[in-house]
Amino acid sequence: MRHIKNTGQFLLLLAISVQTAFAQQHLEIPTDPYMPPASPENPAVSPAYNFTGASIWTVQVNVNANGQNILNDAANEPSIAISPVEPNKMMIGWRQFDNIQSSFRQAGYAYSTDGGMHWTFPGSINPGVFRSDPVLATDAEGRFYYNSLTLNNNDEFSCNVYRSTGLGTWDDGPYAIGGDKQWMVIDQTDGPGKGNIYEHWTSFYSACPDNNFTRSTDKGDSYEACNRISPEVYWGTCAVAPDGTLYVSGADGSFARSSNAENENESTEWEPTAIPIDIGGYIPGQWQGQDPNPSGLKGQNWIAVNYAPGPLFGQIYQLQPVVPADGSDPSEIMFIRSTDNGATWSSPVRINDDNGAPAWQWMAAMSVAPNGRIDAAWLDTRDNPGTVLSSLYYSYSTDGGETWAPNQRMSQSFDPHEGWPVQQKMGDYFHMISDNGGANLAWAATFTGGQDVYFSRITLASSSASELPGAISVLSATPNPFTEETVLKYYLSAEARVRAHIYDRTGRLVRALAEQQQSDGVQQIRWDGRTDDGKRLPAGVYFCRLSTDGYSETPVRLILGPEN
Repeated sequence: MRHIKNTGQFLLLLAISVQTAFAQQHLEIPTDPYMPPASPENPAVSPAYNFTGASIWTVQVNVNANGQNILNDAANEPSIAISPVEPNKMMIGWRQFDNIQSSFRQAGYAYSTDGGMHWTFPGSINPGVFRSDPVLATDAEGRFYYNSLTLNNNDEFSCNVYRSTGLGTWDDGPYAIGGDKQWMVIDQTDGPGKGNIYEHWTSFYSACPDNNFTRSTDKGDSYEACNRISPEVYWGTCAVAPDGTLYVSGADGSFARSSNAENENESTEWEPTAIPIDIGGYIPGQWQGQDPNPSGLKGQNWIAVNYAPGPLFGQIYQLQPVVPADGSDPSEIMFIRSTDNGATWSSPVRINDDNGAPAWQWMAAMSVAPNGRIDAAWLDTRDNPGTVLSSLYYSYSTDGGETWAPNQRMSQSFDPHEGWPVQQKMGDYFHMISDNGGANLAWAATFTGGQDVYFSRITLASSSASELPGAISVLSATPNPFTEETVLKYYLSAEARVRAHIYDRTGRLVRALAEQQQSDGVQQIRWDGRTDDGKRLPAGVYFCRLSTDGYSETPVRLILGPEN
């Protein structure tokens, strides 16, 4: 580990001066009036884009009731939330443009009850009301929260945080102060801060001038008067450590922490106020006229904490697309970590492993699984040098970010300049949440010729399963919970003899479900909740372990409900 140096402080000040001017391009203001769909009663449609590969499956989220793509609209800048109580329940929010002839956007969202395989798109939370910068989260009980930016009286940026009253229904969204490019995190620990909501934003554009932080200690019923993190923390995210410490990061090296934010009866204090950090460069602007997202950010800073028991416990990670210090490349994905509560940070590590012509690596996202694996995904132009054509790429680390797996291309290329809704951008960020079996990514692309939001399940887990002979990777279990039957889908990298065993929560084998030779590709096995002799098992939690010779997949958690 190395201590912070003055060069890092200089980089921070330089970047802030550059980006303050650049920030003028990112004002979230209604420059056009609301324009309804061209044919609201019978909108034009086309087939949705869905894809299944060796280590990923991808489905389009902003679809109609028949699962079709809606033409002449746009959806971008997605944020995802997953219930910790029922992981198959997911919500994605985004900037919804009902008609690409207008830049007017709303708080669009969709939900899934089967782990992301299928999505219901009810529309927008406030139809016809200008809203932007969606940020979603859940509390420990699985309630969904939707933080949404709006503009009051055409001159004051502020946020409302809506709370789910059911899948597809919301409350009135209490006023949460806020400002442009806000982020939010909810404490899910069992400490005194459990349920606290923390929000920070860029103070340049806010209902609370010169301030950039607030919290709610009553689960979102109300929000405290503004607090200031100084120097400025902007274009970044928040994370809560296992001990309740709150971390807030920003682009180009700004960082702050508070150890008392969890205490309801104390004013939030920052210690120290903010620490300049060298993350290897500054957030990208334009590059020689070739820019995949001309009027938007190329992604933001991400911060996460490792909860895995063992030597990685409590480590803090930051990831960000940056322009390298030597100016040799338009953008690269850089990573740093701290093992001492943010007092010192490692030297930057480059995650993208391309070594050819200059390329854009942009719209990066990072998350950490409960088992300590760090996942990173981003868009990359390396396959089409000299253009803006981009593909989704992925890598992971199992040693706290010291080393990273070879980059994996996860999609075909697409043109991010297609389908612009008047403004020349695909939003400013993607969002990802990891579990022990893989990563859940909400992102945007233009595979249908328009801007759409996608959900991808990446299942490389702790090893590059697609490269191992006979490797098996679980894709989904649906429905789950189930009462009559569940279907496990999985991918085989090569022909192999597959064994499927069902265990109860004590580890007792209750069903030898299958043992059979299967060909490579996507396969499936069904289970009806019964033992080998046909007796129905009691309602509860069970686990299915899939294995082949030399490879065993992490057990899949299955929830058997009571008989109807």
